[in-house]
Amino acid sequence: MNQLYYGDNLEILRDHIHDESVDLIYLDPPFNSNRSYNVLFAEKSGHESQAQMQAFDDTWTWSQDSAAVYRNMVEGGEVPEKVAEAIRALRALLSTNDLMAYLVMMTPRLVEMHRVLKSSGSLYLHCDPTVAAYLKLVLDSVFGVSNFRNEIVWQRTNVHSDSKRWSDVSDRLLYYVKDSRDSYAWNAPFVSHSEDYVESKYRQMDPDGRRFQLDNMTSPNPRPNMMYEWRGHESPAMGWRYSRETMARLDAEGRIWYPKSKDQRPRLKRYLDEQRGRLLGDVWTDINPINSQARERLGYPTQKPVALLERILSASSNPGDVVLDPFCGCGTTISAAHKLGRRWIGIDIAFISVDLVRTRLVNEYGPDVVNEFTVEGIPFDLGGARSLFDKSPFEFERWAVSLVGGTPNERQVGDKGIDGMARFPVDGKGGVGRIAISVKGGGQLNPGMTRDLLGSLDHHEAVMGIMITLEPPTRGMMEVARNSGTYTNPLTQRDYPRVQIVTVAELLDKRLPQMPGTFAPYIKASRVPREVQQRLMG
Repeated sequence: MNQLYYGDNLEILRDHIHDESVDLIYLDPPFNSNRSYNVLFAEKSGHESQAQMQAFDDTWTWSQDSAAVYRNMVEGGEVPEKVAEAIRALRALLSTNDLMAYLVMMTPRLVEMHRVLKSSGSLYLHCDPTVAAYLKLVLDSVFGVSNFRNEIVWQRTNVHSDSKRWSDVSDRLLYYVKDSRDSYAWNAPFVSHSEDYVESKYRQMDPDGRRFQLDNMTSPNPRPNMMYEWRGHESPAMGWRYSRETMARLDAEGRIWYPKSKDQRPRLKRYLDEQRGRLLGDVWTDINPINSQARERLGYPTQKPVALLERILSASSNPGDVVLDPFCGCGTTISAAHKLGRRWIGIDIAFISVDLVRTRLVNEYGPDVVNEFTVEGIPFDLGGARSLFDKSPFEFERWAVSLVGGTPNERQVGDKGIDGMARFPVDGKGGVGRIAISVKGGGQLNPGMTRDLLGSLDHHEAVMGIMITLEPPTRGMMEVARNSGTYTNPLTQRDYPRVQIVTVAELLDKRLPQMPGTFAPYIKASRVPREVQQRLMG
């Protein structure tokens, strides 16, 4: 059974993923490399508050948490000594800055990934040049220098104008195997020849339009037993490459080209449509990034193209293998694994990502796909909801907003009491109505909160408001909601209470507020073609 986990991947790896149970790991850990180098390398005191890593906010900050993790690694024996030595050396080089915080937080996770990989397993770490060299040192200490296979360069964008430097147009993929002595999966990747290559090399064409090039039929080494006359052509001095029987078969199949002059020798036709293409190297320029017009675009800032993941999974895993993405984001790795018949495990610390992956799979494969995977860490009862709130109030807000079909805020600042927004059609011409969603998980509930929601609707250009509470609302709150008036949807002429209050318990019991049918909170993923699904099923 495929598995999707919501939570810190370090905890999930340690508590739920068994030793040597994974065949391939792909990870694209977040790192804000677009910030100033002066910021990235500036020394920090270690006393700043730790900013929680959240969806769409890929920053790491040296803090007391970072310092504690560092001490546990270098003094507490939480990682192998060789890894601890590498981290000490990096600390001496970098001091305490955001980059060091990133490496400190990544290291124990990479150690756990090494543990869960089978001895025949592989790992691809996706990053950019800002951190590639430092991550390679950490990976060398975890996996061993001899198990490094490649540093792949992916051209992710075109050249753009930069001041006094070469344009940043590429990412890096650091490819390691757990044990190079083992028979790790490798399916050599081939890509189609370029049009220029085809025009220059496959210039000949059969009457039916099949392109071919001519190849030598002379043996590269002396072969006395292959020296015979063939259809009026004398044997080459080294002999023919093929036996009489094979030559007869090739001739019957029309695969031998005969020259008009007896001074020339017959040659073999190699058809373009039978060739595997060009063997791919470690510089990839043929996969375009996700742009604003891409069909597969879901609006996730760090979304990678499915073709990139399909290439990696096809080369370094086989059908039925287990693929793990511990920073699964919007689920591109999972989508590619599902499409290619691999089993998969996805982990993300942001609820919005886990919910997006689930929604994406349903859109791509239909509602029955939910029977093919389990979701762990998402609250399914009131106790789980309270635990989520205690652990992360912001993630609790995101989860609660999703229960009413809303889109959560990207960040926990500047929301003015509004934690998400749901949208619905108001006419047949593309008009959209907005429903503001406010979540109250802690603190003393009071009627002022409901009045604040009602008063903020115009500011947010919302026609309705929904308040979600973890605890039962007060009588005064309900009175404010009942007196808030009604909203009439011009498309359906149906009336709705302008402000409503609903508890988490009611939502878990499928008792939803009265509201128009809303648009999906995420960009809808394209359906996987039926022929692909049929191939997967059988």
